[in-house]
Amino acid sequence: MDLSKIMTISGKPGLFKVMAKTRNGIVVESLTDGKRFPVFATERSSTLEDIRIFTKEQEMPLKDVLWKMHEAYEGNPGTDPKSDPDTLKSAFEEILPDYDTQRVYVSDMKKVFTWYNILLEKKMITRPEESEEETTPDKPAGNEESKDTKKKNTD
Repeated sequence: MDLSKIMTISGKPGLFKVMAKTRNGIVVESLTDGKRFPVFATERSSTLEDIRIFTKEQEMPLKDVLWKMHEAYEGNPGTDPKSDPDTLKSAFEEILPDYDTQRVYVSDMKKVFTWYNILLEKKMITRPEESEEETTPDKPAGNEESKDTKKKNTD
């Protein structure tokens, strides 16, 4: 699932797809109503690829959390983000039992459930690829270096 072109913008509800780059920022299209508008570099925005959920041990990428939700709900819409806080907490705990209860707020859970439902409606949820950091025992360590070199050469 490629979330690098899907954004959230502070102060604007929903999710947005990056359409083009401009001198001062980017042009995005709303996934809910299809309207396009510019987002300037001064506005607070994040790609979903960059968002992580705190767990007790580490941080989990949002795409992994979304896939766990997809599996838990068997591809159906998730918990209503407008549900009461106790319902949201218990639903989130079923999906991610080791989430950090001190650093993940109900408002964060609402966003995740909202984003899941939007992405599900747009058929954008797919199985995440294995993390590039993970290596299999039969791959020599030298392969990781060549991946980094390839990335630098393509940039």
